[in-house]
Amino acid sequence: MSRAAVASTTRMAAEEMRRASASAAAAAAAATAEAAPAQAGSRWARVWPPSLRWIPTSTDRIIAAEKRLLSIVKTGYVQEQVNIGSAPPGSKVRWFRSASDEPRFINTVTFDSKENAPTLVMVHGYGASQGFFFRNFDALANRFRVIAIDQLGWGGSSRPDFTCKSTEETEAWFIDSFEEWRKAKNLSNFILLGHSFGGYVVAKYALKHPEHVQHLILVGPAGFSSETENSSEWLTKFRATWKGMLINHLWESNFTPQRIVRGLGPWGPGIVQKYTSARFGTSSTGELLTDQESTLLTDYIYHTLAAKASGELCLKYIFSFGAFARKPLLHCASDWKVPTTFIYGHQDWMNYEGAQQARKDMKVPCEIIRVPQGGHFVFIDNPSGFHSAVLYACRNILSDGEEGLTLPDGLISA
Repeated sequence: MSRAAVASTTRMAAEEMRRASASAAAAAAAATAEAAPAQAGSRWARVWPPSLRWIPTSTDRIIAAEKRLLSIVKTGYVQEQVNIGSAPPGSKVRWFRSASDEPRFINTVTFDSKENAPTLVMVHGYGASQGFFFRNFDALANRFRVIAIDQLGWGGSSRPDFTCKSTEETEAWFIDSFEEWRKAKNLSNFILLGHSFGGYVVAKYALKHPEHVQHLILVGPAGFSSETENSSEWLTKFRATWKGMLINHLWESNFTPQRIVRGLGPWGPGIVQKYTSARFGTSSTGELLTDQESTLLTDYIYHTLAAKASGELCLKYIFSFGAFARKPLLHCASDWKVPTTFIYGHQDWMNYEGAQQARKDMKVPCEIIRVPQGGHFVFIDNPSGFHSAVLYACRNILSDGEEGLTLPDGLISA
């Protein structure tokens, strides 16, 4: 990766963290208030109506917000909570054991509009949930049996206490829970798509269970390179500043953006609304959200962020300060066994050069596609371009042969 690309990517990541640290400092007092209502537990939930709670959300309200958001989608779907048990059969892995026998479940939506079509499983990124793909379900369900999930500890899935203490345990939290979900759904030979951190998870899953994955699609995936491989003089200097030390402390303390939303209590929705209006409105690189989409997505994001902390606490175990992977996918490239397509928005802050480096070591077919007018959430910014990229990636799987062998207009091969 070029020094310019490294510096650019590092600066953008650090800029995101600087903004987070500023918000964190401003919200520190409010964030400590998060613990009191959490300790009060269900007793206060029974006493106070949702409108009067400090954190006005619950699993039921997440699912309700999900249904409102997906009301935009014209294709019919089935929503279910797939039970994956309290632990895998015979498991002795500490992270998966629960203090109680409370079942764990994965929130799942399935669009079965295309009979006998190949199955496409979609996995969201960090801080997101399956509803983020709301602009894609109709188009993709015309060609695939589409299944989208909330990863364990996120969205409408169960949120067990996060007990992981290492990178290995944290990876297992997501990989093994996904495998238990796959068994419960009796799936195999499917196309697996993951965005951002979800791309990291599905890539690690495909490395461990390649026999179940027909094709891998990684959308702006995180975790391809480490800090050692991308040493930056600028980042080293920034770490020495008080801002850098503050952000590093917050990072290692597992202070997440979600904690700010919870700490602000009834003011949390307003913060989320400002983020949504900026990211998918004034700062959007592509197709703006309609007023209805913005309202429903904001409501959905708030409820998924404000709920109990669980899967979000993976951050410091998977990435070091600067968003560098502790166990980079680049080191596993030679072990890849599944044909892979990378999709990046043209303005994605995740740099596609990491994928180019990995491709050199891969022994399976691999292609990299860049979509114009799209940032990190390319599937929201430019849904039609994203759909074209997915269909092109799966051109050898789709049975009717309608998809051309040439790259669709506007897409760029990298």
